[in-house]
Amino acid sequence: MCVVSSFFADIFKNNSLNIGILPVQVSPCFSGQDLQGYRGPIRNTQLEVNLPDQTITIPATGEQESFEINSYKKHNLTNGYDDIDYLQSMKEDIQAFAAKSVY
Repeated sequence: MCVVSSFFADIFKNNSLNIGILPVQVSPCFSGQDLQGYRGPIRNTQLEVNLPDQTITIPATGEQESFEINSYKKHNLTNGYDDIDYLQSMKEDIQAFAAKSVY
């Protein structure tokens, strides 16, 4: 699931990522919010979001735009992880590191 907008407050963006919702921030022109080239908002428009390539496309027009995402959050979303799942996936590495550490 994702939410597309030309602006997200930081707390909304981070909370969304923490619960597995991808906030895709696009330019005002792409989202239809540009007042000079107004063509209407993109709601009710089919979109294709490609998380690995970090692109969003409007298939009907071919318009495409890139979006930014933290690489850690991208990894978690791609693998269906939350923060705990991420740590669990590194359990063997953590245990090996702990075994080498001298207290």
